[in-house]
Amino acid sequence: MFDRTTLPYGVFSRPGGQRRIGVAVDDGVLDLAEHLSPAFEADSLNGFLAEGPARWASVREQVQGLVGMPLLHDVTMHLPFEVADYVDFYASEQHATNLGRMFRPDGEALLPNWKHLPVGYHGRAGTVVVSGTDIVRPRGLTLPGPEHRASAKLDVEVEVGFVVGVGSELGTPVATGDFEDHVFGIVLLNDWSARDIQSYEYVPLGPFLGKSFATSISPWVVPLAALDRVPAPVQDPPVAAYLQVDGHWAFDLTLSLRRNGSEVSRPPFAGMYWTAPQLLAHLTANGASLRTGDLFASGTISGDEVDQRGSFIELTWNTEFLADGDTVTISATTGSGRYLGEVSGRVVSG
Repeated sequence: MFDRTTLPYGVFSRPGGQRRIGVAVDDGVLDLAEHLSPAFEADSLNGFLAEGPARWASVREQVQGLVGMPLLHDVTMHLPFEVADYVDFYASEQHATNLGRMFRPDGEALLPNWKHLPVGYHGRAGTVVVSGTDIVRPRGLTLPGPEHRASAKLDVEVEVGFVVGVGSELGTPVATGDFEDHVFGIVLLNDWSARDIQSYEYVPLGPFLGKSFATSISPWVVPLAALDRVPAPVQDPPVAAYLQVDGHWAFDLTLSLRRNGSEVSRPPFAGMYWTAPQLLAHLTANGASLRTGDLFASGTISGDEVDQRGSFIELTWNTEFLADGDTVTISATTGSGRYLGEVSGRVVSG
């Protein structure tokens, strides 16, 4: 249940009604169109996101004054924003090291570029789905063979996604210090991964069909203002000037991964090697533009301990994956204990 200081935004509908924007309070939804402005009679957050930080702060202050108004409970939640572009990073040193040791046992776990730049790839915006959507087991070419078959190694990736509100011009990189001028908030994210399809196809250009079939996000977008910050891990060697962050901070979040209701790991986000402002700066460092609704994700979150790993390929060392009928749920809290929602999906046969 959300407390009265988190105040995340989402898109909901009532039986037979149109989609509207609301804020989660306690275990209900505050209808902003009814209590604040008809401008929130909208089927996505994009229009509000595009208005920028001053408007975000003003509305949050007004919503704080509305806490205590009647709430709705019989609602259906929808994808909260129209996803423009989707980029996934690989920001956890522990996750990258685990996979490197698994697949390059006789070589260096981290590739030479990994501590110099945030490695990432472009995903598929059209297959980002809201929590609760069934995930159809994908098919693809896998070994032995290769043969086109259903993936036998369907996995999850526990991640945090960052939602862009204000875009940027083509040819104008975004500095790390301008992070809050562009990013509105976060969603919890599961970047479903077919490891057997991915392992056969990814050389030399990286993930494609093993990743693009589905990415699940939570229905609630938590504003940056509701998040706690702590010092980020020391980076060695020193990073390039465009990746340096004043104060070098990180968001203090703990995530929980549950399979069929049983918790299997608790990945800590504060220990990620690459921080959110660095991801955004690198995404635009070549002059790439931002658009309202852009989504960029952290990559799998893993910690130093076995029970802090954010994927089954790490938890079972490439021996156990998801079965049809499995339901996976990712939730999170801040360092001060604020609940941040959850993202869930059930695997069905394809």
